[in-house]
Amino acid sequence: MKFLDEYRDAAAAQKLAQEIHRVTTRPWSLMEVCGGQTHAIVKFGLDQLLPPRITLIHGPGCPVCVTPLELIEQALDLAARPGVLFCSFGDMLRVPGRATDLLAVKAAGGDVRIVYSPLDAVKLAEQFPAREVVFFAVGFETTAPTTAMAVFQAARKGLKNFSLLVSHVLVPPAMEAILSSPNCRVRGFLAAGHVCTVMGYWEYFPIAAKYRVPIVVTGFEPLDILQGVLMCVRQLESGRAEVENQYARSVREAGNRPAQQLLQQIFGVVPRQWRGVGEIPQSGLGLRPEYAAFDAAKKFGLADHHVAEPAECRSGLVLQGQIKPHECPAFGTRCTPEHPLGATMVSSEGACAAYYRYRRHQPAVATA
Repeated sequence: MKFLDEYRDAAAAQKLAQEIHRVTTRPWSLMEVCGGQTHAIVKFGLDQLLPPRITLIHGPGCPVCVTPLELIEQALDLAARPGVLFCSFGDMLRVPGRATDLLAVKAAGGDVRIVYSPLDAVKLAEQFPAREVVFFAVGFETTAPTTAMAVFQAARKGLKNFSLLVSHVLVPPAMEAILSSPNCRVRGFLAAGHVCTVMGYWEYFPIAAKYRVPIVVTGFEPLDILQGVLMCVRQLESGRAEVENQYARSVREAGNRPAQQLLQQIFGVVPRQWRGVGEIPQSGLGLRPEYAAFDAAKKFGLADHHVAEPAECRSGLVLQGQIKPHECPAFGTRCTPEHPLGATMVSSEGACAAYYRYRRHQPAVATA
């Protein structure tokens, strides 16, 4: 397939891997931020092409996985209410709450619908004016502009029956939280190319300078990721800590300015809880006061839920890059995609789901 096969060329991948072996003289731990990159790494065995001194740490770049349990419980509350038409991306339906998930609510009679865009939910609000249509707004900066456009369109159309349950999160504050942790092992980042397509990479310059870490904006195909690793290792070996752009075919430093302006018009920056990580200051997007009428939590008076993670689930440690999925004792036995303990096992970008699908043969290793 044109524009895809050339980024999966085995001979070119071997050449990049050989060059990484050649330039690597010391141990380095690199974190790929995005769950899509994690799946590509595990699916294509890219980590197995690297020298033993290179460790790839899987980061919290799966928006479904980091959506806090409290918001999942609010979503379940709304979806079960009579008269509510609850819209969500498909990968949220199997994410476990305290006792159930959205798919089970749908099976029990709740009107839960899978949509491919927030604008689909706006259309449903127009089609069913007597129903309350709620969209579960989950995602990083990649999907937030379409949510902002949905609010803009709903306001322009005067729709009173449309609202959002908002759980949008921001990548740079999460990277800073990781780097500020006393347990941080990360020496360089492969930044998420699709986020940077929207936001650019100007926000990463102060992070690289403050923490002295290379940040390489990286794509999602095997050659993208191997080239991103090579660029990062070259920086580390030469003592540099700069921001570089491997994904130049899609990303520009400034990003998509109209999308950024729309985000700033509709949303403000707020603190946000990250599942398995905790609260990260200024890491989320919340509706501005002038758009408060579209805030489902306020509109429906949703109660705050305080829900503890299952004690057996180690997804928080996976999201923080402290363990690999197969190092959880429950992996592949008591925790599977059919019966998950945590969101990382069911999300299409979750690290546990990637290991279950492609590396299930690896034995579980007990960890402290």
